[in-house]
Amino acid sequence: MRFVHDTLPQRVRFASGAAAESLAAEIAALGARRVMVVAGASARESADRVTAGLPVVHRHDDVVMHVPADVAARARAAAAERDVDALVSVGGGSATGLAKAVALTTGVPIVAVPTTYAGSEATAVWGLTEDSVKTTGTDPGVLPRAVVYDATLTLSLPVGLSVASGLNALAHCVDSMWAPRTDPIDQALAAEGVRALRTGLPLVVKDPRALDGREQTLYGAYLAAAAFASAGSGLHHKVCHVLGGMFNLPHAQTHAVVLPHVLAFNAPFAPDAERRLAAAFGSPTAVEGLTGLRDRLGAPRSLAALGMPRDGVAAAAAAVVAAAPADNPRPVTLDAVTALVRNAWEAR
Repeated sequence: MRFVHDTLPQRVRFASGAAAESLAAEIAALGARRVMVVAGASARESADRVTAGLPVVHRHDDVVMHVPADVAARARAAAAERDVDALVSVGGGSATGLAKAVALTTGVPIVAVPTTYAGSEATAVWGLTEDSVKTTGTDPGVLPRAVVYDATLTLSLPVGLSVASGLNALAHCVDSMWAPRTDPIDQALAAEGVRALRTGLPLVVKDPRALDGREQTLYGAYLAAAAFASAGSGLHHKVCHVLGGMFNLPHAQTHAVVLPHVLAFNAPFAPDAERRLAAAFGSPTAVEGLTGLRDRLGAPRSLAALGMPRDGVAAAAAAVVAAAPADNPRPVTLDAVTALVRNAWEAR
């Protein structure tokens, strides 16, 4: 056994019902005096509640999926005008992503308060979209200094969005099994993430107001993101970034639709990873485990239903082939990826 693993420097506070207290402690630790809160309209109430009492100089609600470049520019200008010394993101991946866009050019530290299972809060990955192309990169400056997890903040997330967001987290686990920098630590985190997510998500569907399912899902989402942050972006995420940028598709739902197709594509060519995933699902095979879970959850099934045009399949496939990792377990050919995207479009 021989590998190199980087553990990212980040504090995690996990306590249901304690977001305000935990956040105040982190802002105090930073010594911040001029805080900018980044939260979209759907998270405004939660943001107001958990940031009450903090030295907030600006509340920024211009949050857009996939972080368009012009939206990032406006947020950066708002931060500069007010000379902010800390960013607090409250919400899902779009809010976290916008805070990262500000941190990327300013170096202002972030404390993230997630209200979904997106996982962006635990990675140093940033993304910006311009002219229908989503560009991603990695920079240690965008990694939030701390993450405040409070499962009560996810109670208002509707079941359908909870399922899609949770499957997005599951995609981090699956990709981490064969991503470019994967190692045994990443794979161990990913396997435990799968176990937690396949336990927690059905509980969320069964009783959306109960905390046990929300806590298990939030815990699994963090493990998934931590594994992904180290292992890097595999084929699944390349597919979804292309589709999201090219057609402005909803982020979590796109991951939920694409995941079974990429798993079926790669699993026969990565038998060790497949066996670990199957065990984490508690199923004879990884594909059976994911299929059974998706059936129980009522997961999204087609890219067509998300708004992708049929005539976009060829262009998307070509872009995926250009972006695919060189060491994907299975050769990424244009014919194979075209079939994968078409099947995801048709829910085949």
